Amino acid sequence: MSAAGLANAPTPVPLTILCLSASWGGLEINTVKLAGWLLERGWPVELIGLAGSPLAAQAQRQGVPICYLSNPLRAVDVPAAWRLRTALRRHGARVLIVTQNQDLPLAVLCKRWRAPHVRLVYQQHMQLGLAKRDLLHTLRYRALDAWLTPLPGLAQQVGEKTHMDMRRVHVVPLGIELERFLHPGLTTQQAREELQLPATGQLLGLIGRFDEGKGQQFVVEAFHQLRRQFPEQELHLVLVGEVTKNNQPASHYRATVLDRIRELELMPYVHIRDFTDQPQVAYRALDVFLVASVNETYGMVTIEAMAAGLPIVATEAGGTPEILVNDETGILYPLGDTQAWLTAVAWCLQQPAQAKEMGLRAQQTAIRTYSHHQQCALTEGILYQLL
Repeated sequence: MSAAGLANAPTPVPLTILCLSASWGGLEINTVKLAGWLLERGWPVELIGLAGSPLAAQAQRQGVPICYLSNPLRAVDVPAAWRLRTALRRHGARVLIVTQNQDLPLAVLCKRWRAPHVRLVYQQHMQLGLAKRDLLHTLRYRALDAWLTPLPGLAQQVGEKTHMDMRRVHVVPLGIELERFLHPGLTTQQAREELQLPATGQLLGLIGRFDEGKGQQFVVEAFHQLRRQFPEQELHLVLVGEVTKNNQPASHYRATVLDRIRELELMPYVHIRDFTDQPQVAYRALDVFLVASVNETYGMVTIEAMAAGLPIVATEAGGTPEILVNDETGILYPLGDTQAWLTAVAWCLQQPAQAKEMGLRAQQTAIRTYSHHQQCALTEGILYQLL
């Protein structure tokens, strides 16, 4: 850029990102990542989170400035709105980005009551579910200066299920640090050694927290049938994930999955590993990536697997059909259809050259669409328009 161009370039302004979630999943991970990326790009960023939450701990580890807030009274929590306004003023925030839907009522209350000058932006991570065209939601969404959604299909949902001004809705795909997956810095053999996985054989993998909606039990049952269908092949299944803290149903679900693995005598062939801050190692160790989610809004692990160049077999549910093109960048199968799953995985195993080509096509799509640099640039362009 020329000296004149640099002089005319917009200057980043202080902004705050609000997420009072006590959980740790894709939404929270993406929130911390966005804060860190914008910080690296020169934006004075402060994150507001719940004290003692995994999000707060991760922000501290990554050097993201954070302050703490609780919101026990939700939409009518006037004291919390006052504390939020105080935090915004102390930071000099010109923009407030909200990443969790449950925090929108507090943010809107703060903006309407005490901080009308702050631009309010909602970054959507989940599907809308039921229609939200009632008066309360209409007034709430009217306070938004911008609504960022990661997929065109989700933007269409906003138009169909709300009275949101669609001129304020922008499609901004959530991105990943592509370089980590394009060039993981180790061979498949080294990755397997690092994760203590079998050195030989075909490894199928599913990455995601243990939760009924992620489909680990379906995959275990289907894998059992796959091994019976191909008894001569050395097949292994890798499940990477943990249970969300203080989530009793998820803990019970994980125990049920483990019990079933033992009942089917699959213990030598199913390998469970915890989440890692080096996910590229897990992808590098695999031959085929599996997505079995019941309704994944926006599968970050799917995008990571695409960037890693893996053939992907995924449920035709949620936002996944918008991310993967069936038979071109992945294979989609109807939710819960074991036979379709078996057919798709068998094709990957029996046609390795064609499966590799499919993975490379997915990788090129990831490079074009899902870079975190592109996400940040698109977000910045919207913020500068608002300012």
